[in-house]
Amino acid sequence: MKPARLFSTLALAVALANAPALAHDGHDHDHGDAAAAHGSGPKRQPDGSVFLPKPAQRQLGVRTQPAVAGELPRSFELAGKVVMDPNAGGKVQAMVAGRVTAAAGGFPLPGQPVKKGQVLAWVTPEAGGGERSLAEARLRRLRELADTVPRKTIEEAEAAVANEQLRAPVSGVVAAANVVAGQVVEARETLFEIVDPRRLLVEAVAFAPVDAADVAGAAIVVGERRVPLALLGVARVLREQALPLVFRAEGEALAALAVGQPVRVVVSTRRTVAGIAVPAQALMKSPANQTVVWVKTAPERFAPRPVTFEPLDGVNVAVTSGLKAGERVVVRGATLINQIR
Repeated sequence: MKPARLFSTLALAVALANAPALAHDGHDHDHGDAAAAHGSGPKRQPDGSVFLPKPAQRQLGVRTQPAVAGELPRSFELAGKVVMDPNAGGKVQAMVAGRVTAAAGGFPLPGQPVKKGQVLAWVTPEAGGGERSLAEARLRRLRELADTVPRKTIEEAEAAVANEQLRAPVSGVVAAANVVAGQVVEARETLFEIVDPRRLLVEAVAFAPVDAADVAGAAIVVGERRVPLALLGVARVLREQALPLVFRAEGEALAALAVGQPVRVVVSTRRTVAGIAVPAQALMKSPANQTVVWVKTAPERFAPRPVTFEPLDGVNVAVTSGLKAGERVVVRGATLINQIR
């Protein structure tokens, strides 16, 4: 090989060795960034995104789902509470004043099942100043004169000294028991409340007019379960400047609710709104107090997306802006990603 050609070949080899490597289409040869990320743990990036290695994603249980745009029911939320169904519950009240004594087996306790007609307690009329003794003596005299005294008079005398039976008006469970042995009660005092935990009503209040014909459905959330509600009616009389709405709820999930417990009622209307349905647990708060969802932008990178949303069905919300169809939204583990700093 001639000296000039050998020099040219060496010069070309040195130039190629010192030149930066060029990436092919679809490949990233930024080895510096990869080296920095490789082997490191979860970390918040300067642009606000989060680097989360695959092993950490599996440990945190991160799950995503694609965003699907569509027409969703327009919904709104109402404050409500659980109330007793008057056809599946009742109260046990004393008709006369007196002293309470337990029935066979003792007083029923809250949560204990009872059957319709079951004797829960007795009330013995207590009359002061010897009035009970006089009533008993009068009853004995009337019974001796049974041939000449009307039967109605004798029955009235017997009722004056008879013990009152307190019976369960419906089958269900004891929701409240307000008696102890030897307690003296007044007439019309409520001693027991019986409810059927599988049949309850939910009463919500609306401060704006609600068209019953526009209500397509409603629901409450019990734990992690969505319980559908059926609208029974809208009251025509305001209560504290609000309009009560009554819904029926049925199902085993209602056993976790108590009468008087506050609930959040999500009412769906027949009108629609364009949006993307995502689980409510995917919504997070950013350091700037913005509502965000986390989107998977790369196999090991997640970015926050500020969004606006509307209630949907109690479990999901309708994201109306800030999210594009096809993006993968974090639906599990978003809370842990949001805490990475």
